[in-house]
Amino acid sequence: MRQSLQCIFLFLLLAALAHDASATHVRAGEITARRISSNSLTYEITLTAYFDMQNGRPAADAQVDVSFYVGDVGPIVVPRKLPIVDIGNNTTRNEYTFVYTFPAPGRFVISTALQNRNNNVLNISPPPTQEIDFFIRSTLVINAALGLNRTPVLLNPPIDLAAVGQRYIHNPGAFDADGDSLAYRLVTPQRSAAAGRGRDVQYVDPNKVQPEGPTENGTFPPTFSINAITGDLIWDAPAIPGYYNVAFIVEEWRNGVKIGEIVREMQIIVLEVNNDRPRLDSIPDLCVEAGTNIRQTITATDKNGDRLTLTSISGVYQNALVPAQNGNFTVGQQNALGQVTGVFNWQTGCNHIRLEPYDVLFKVEDNAGPNFPNPSLFRKLVDIRTFKIRVYGPKPQNVRAEPAVDPSGQAFRVSWSSYECQIPGAQIVVYRREGCSNYEADACQPGLPVGLGYQEVGRVAVGETSFVDNNNGQGLRRGINYSYRLVVEFPRPGALPTEPNRLNGGGTSLPSSEFCLDLPQMMPVITNVTVDSTSQTRGVVTVRWTRPLGVAPGTLEGPSQYRLFRATGLNGTDFTQIATINTNLQPGVADTVFVDRGLNTTANAYRYRIDYYFTSNGSLVKLDEAEPASSVRLEQQGSPTRQVQLAWTANVPWDNTNQRHRVYRESRTQPGVFNQIAEVQVQGPETFTYTDDGTDRFSADGTQSVTLSADSTYCYRVETVGSYNSARIRPSLLYNFSQIICVSPLDTTKPCPPVLMLDTLDCSTLTPDAFCSQTTFTNNLSWTYPAQNAAGGDCDPNIVEYKIYYARFEGEEPKYLASVLPPPTPPAMTYAHTNLSSFAGCYYVTAVNRFGNESAPSNIVCKDNCPQFALPNVFTPNNDGKNDVFKPLNCPSFVETVEFRVFNRWGTKVFETTDVGVNWNGKNSAGQDLPAGQYYYEAVVRFESVRPNSEPLILKGWVQLLR
Repeated sequence: MRQSLQCIFLFLLLAALAHDASATHVRAGEITARRISSNSLTYEITLTAYFDMQNGRPAADAQVDVSFYVGDVGPIVVPRKLPIVDIGNNTTRNEYTFVYTFPAPGRFVISTALQNRNNNVLNISPPPTQEIDFFIRSTLVINAALGLNRTPVLLNPPIDLAAVGQRYIHNPGAFDADGDSLAYRLVTPQRSAAAGRGRDVQYVDPNKVQPEGPTENGTFPPTFSINAITGDLIWDAPAIPGYYNVAFIVEEWRNGVKIGEIVREMQIIVLEVNNDRPRLDSIPDLCVEAGTNIRQTITATDKNGDRLTLTSISGVYQNALVPAQNGNFTVGQQNALGQVTGVFNWQTGCNHIRLEPYDVLFKVEDNAGPNFPNPSLFRKLVDIRTFKIRVYGPKPQNVRAEPAVDPSGQAFRVSWSSYECQIPGAQIVVYRREGCSNYEADACQPGLPVGLGYQEVGRVAVGETSFVDNNNGQGLRRGINYSYRLVVEFPRPGALPTEPNRLNGGGTSLPSSEFCLDLPQMMPVITNVTVDSTSQTRGVVTVRWTRPLGVAPGTLEGPSQYRLFRATGLNGTDFTQIATINTNLQPGVADTVFVDRGLNTTANAYRYRIDYYFTSNGSLVKLDEAEPASSVRLEQQGSPTRQVQLAWTANVPWDNTNQRHRVYRESRTQPGVFNQIAEVQVQGPETFTYTDDGTDRFSADGTQSVTLSADSTYCYRVETVGSYNSARIRPSLLYNFSQIICVSPLDTTKPCPPVLMLDTLDCSTLTPDAFCSQTTFTNNLSWTYPAQNAAGGDCDPNIVEYKIYYARFEGEEPKYLASVLPPPTPPAMTYAHTNLSSFAGCYYVTAVNRFGNESAPSNIVCKDNCPQFALPNVFTPNNDGKNDVFKPLNCPSFVETVEFRVFNRWGTKVFETTDVGVNWNGKNSAGQDLPAGQYYYEAVVRFESVRPNSEPLILKGWVQLLR
């Protein structure tokens, strides 16, 4: 029955094609180009066309030349090359080639139009399709910045038979000798519109011509598509016999830029056949290092027991496309019944390294077997598989590193064996990371993944065998394990005709094995900067460090000394020495820890540095200084309703990444007790984040989930976990707490600290009696509220209260003094601090938003008094009511205490008092009148001041006592 249907179909098809056969002949075609000169833009351009010899032989024979257009240049009449090649299926391949020199770099469309398609193409209209011409084009980009270029070549002819109800596959076998990336997409076939111009034909997707039928496996709906990466054109499965034309573009990409495209229009001949297509076994993709000999077995089978022919096409077989060490494919027995096996062999080499894979296409075709009743009616079917091979540069070998002599004092010389593939323009890239990685790349993983943390530290020409790494002149850190790896990067300038054995495929080599080592550690390193107490004035930070590794007791002259310095801020550089700790490096002595008190850990992070001194020739000499380390700073970021987003960071020499940090929230039932609510796996190198929605995600210490409320505040702290990644430094894991912050879930724009000002006194302009009649004093404060914080973020404008804090002395923790409501029209705010005994005092102001969240303190401003105390040099204690008492001139101001003593000319003390007004009446301490004469005095005067324990004023002089 199937043979009868086949005969009927062939009869009808032949009858339809017999109409005007002399004018119908074009089935398929494409245009390609390749550069043939190294000193001019001269290209060989080829049209490969496929003609129908069954229904249009006279027209095909008559197509002895074609007319090309290059942009608007044309027509360029080009004769047909001989001989003509018969590719089977009643189709011939005809080539038309000419040489063209482009005037300058640019983008050029190369096109041609052939007068007649073959007839009865079912998905192109209007019929008859033999009256619709065949237009084909390609685009060539000549760009000096991208190097020389040639289009891909399509090695697989576009004519294969498809069977009704069976999966059809075609692959153009595109090969780009320059190693450019290829991509595929379907387009509509075209006809000519004008000289060198085309327009789309009236076209229907092949699947839409036929009633919907099942795929080869019996599923619905049928599919028709092209794989954008592999180029496999698959129709699963045709339902109606006939001719179908489709077109697709092969795009050519280099370094992310599309540099050209070619269009292939092809014809699918669908037949009702009494045959099943053969099957090729799957072929997994392969990745190899250059120098690997590839040997791959290819097997095909046919369930009908038909004779099988197995062939292969690829650029790796052609010296013009892939020079040197060409591949080969051998088949044990062609036309074997039911199964055929071939072996693909390719000895790869350095010239084959490139970024893009090599495609090797295998094709199996069946022929009538001994069981087929009428071989003349047999129609051949095919199956296709593409074998993708990536050839990467080999690993650099024998990587080593050793300390090097360098002006920085801390460097490694990295060395390796001479690289196997000395490709001109290639570079060896040196990578470094802290800590050993133990990463092992497989053959399909060139380069180094970003997530490993390696950073490029230098690159040299491929012929070099060493590189000195001194961290760009900054020196490497002692005590750190460093891992080095090498990767080779290959150039991709384009294929040069002057270098026929060079592919210039780009890409990178496989990474070398790692070499891991560390610089000897002599200097102490800081291991902890943890906030123990959060306060504006009584904050506590504990600092810990190691002893100098490799320095044993007695190694250096003793004693040795640690000097601890502190700066304010994560990146502070205003280091001030805060402690000196002597050490003899004896075991069990707590000489590597310091508790720093009296800090404003609410507002500030603090950064610490250790300097180490040893005794040399009786004097302390600085050996080195440790890298600074800061405390952890926790902040709130903007977050959605009913959530609190936390962010924390630290500027430390150790590595806080790839660890699980701990987040704590204050218990709602036990104030002051913090419960761990989460562990956060951190990856990034700088700022870490966590968003609290109220859920306690850490159950080991009890679950305390809460419903976050916009009307409440919640207190948090975090604990970072880090490591120096060095076996020399203990402890291996470093734990450090941040300060505590208390925030509201909706506090997305926190109150910002106000900017405070205080009226000042200019003591130089005051008269001696400026404050004689004044018993109370007033300090006038004013402040502004900023619109933005220092980081450029918005400040919460909804301030409901300003709080003023006052301290009598500088350095004392200010206490709450008063609150001020904001005026209706900010930003000017004021407060008068009245009824003071003096002006001396310090202030800061905070802002409180509608959720009760208080800002960090403003700047602290202090004011001091203008003291007045002067003594006369004569007095007359004669009871005449005038100048009878020795006392300060005018009125002393802001005097707290006075110690006054009088001496005669022989130095004998004759009088003393602690009376602030002195009030000496000319008598001695026994109440007896002193004789007239010259006396000497000393007055120790202490004034009321903003500075506690301020230095007293000491006055020494003489006074003439007259009677």
